[in-house]
Amino acid sequence: MFKKLSFIALGLLLVAGALHADNIVDEIIARVDDQIITRSDLEKAKQTNLEELKQRFPSDWQEKWAAAQNDMLRDLIDRQLLLERGKDLGITGETEVVKRLNQLRQQMGLASIDDLEKEAQKQGVSYEEFKEQMREGVVTEQVVGQEVGSKLHISNEEIQDWYNKHQTELAGPEEISLSEILVSTQPAKQNLQDKDKPGAEKDKPLPEDPAKVAEAEAKAKQLVAELAKGAKFEDVAKKSSDGATAAQGGSLGTFKRGELSKDLEEKTFSLKPGDMTDVIRTRQGFIILKVTGHRAAGVAPLKDISEKIREAIYSEKLPEAARAYLTKLREEAYIDVKTGFTDTGASPNQGNKPVMMAAAGDASGNRPGKPLKKKKKFLVF
Repeated sequence: MFKKLSFIALGLLLVAGALHADNIVDEIIARVDDQIITRSDLEKAKQTNLEELKQRFPSDWQEKWAAAQNDMLRDLIDRQLLLERGKDLGITGETEVVKRLNQLRQQMGLASIDDLEKEAQKQGVSYEEFKEQMREGVVTEQVVGQEVGSKLHISNEEIQDWYNKHQTELAGPEEISLSEILVSTQPAKQNLQDKDKPGAEKDKPLPEDPAKVAEAEAKAKQLVAELAKGAKFEDVAKKSSDGATAAQGGSLGTFKRGELSKDLEEKTFSLKPGDMTDVIRTRQGFIILKVTGHRAAGVAPLKDISEKIREAIYSEKLPEAARAYLTKLREEAYIDVKTGFTDTGASPNQGNKPVMMAAAGDASGNRPGKPLKKKKKFLVF
């Protein structure tokens, strides 16, 4: 299931790819300095955005789409302005792209990046185009982070005020965050997250080999001894856990009271963050649990959630600040939009500055020093 979802965005590129087929006549609808935006670029952006909204908001995507589609050309111009600024700042995004591709590979359970590329090919997706789309997204994110986000100031007074005004939504039940190390006595890897939550299917465990049980218990106790001597829980989980969470350092997520079996709840909810259980016998084998977070019922003290509130305020401030920054970039750039199309982010001070297209590139989008693109035809305005 995850493999299919992981390449949905890639698949959407193919929809747009059909619009860019060789020998079709495409129409330039906007120029941003020496770059162009075509009608097919706009249709591609609309299709991608529509599919993303349908996936994220299956019940009310129509309302969100009605608001979003008017800003599609604005967003394409924003993207081009940020990519140009990224070049000026020397931001390439390459390192982050490698990191994200590797994360995607791990999430999909693939052995190598080559396997990731092969998986894309199986689904009829252009892997190179996907990488470039990812790279451009990384560059725009990093430009906004460096040029806008890093300059946002959030005072302690703002955090306190936000805390005071959001008491209702900050209130919640008692919950703990857990990580696991599982030494299995079963042939299949199973874990707490799959089996001990209420409503989870309780498969009948396979008959156990007493010798294997004894060996697993001894191994679990040895791991507890390593942890007691200072070994990092996450490192031990990655190296020695048989659980499906091993690659994530054993992280199981957050559980409210009533979501764990009674025995496990009794053994974990009495612990403080950083505390670990002893070896616990379960249906799957022997498990060691670490409490990585413990939140009391009600509203958490400000000191415990101040960073989360800071992030919330940052997220609230960033769009307006980014829009102001993009308006400034517009006023410094040459932007020309074809009659009949609207850039909803246009600045009153923007204007259309003269530009020598012959020096920057011809009407088909070719830039100096690069081979001419002969297969693409454009209607110019």
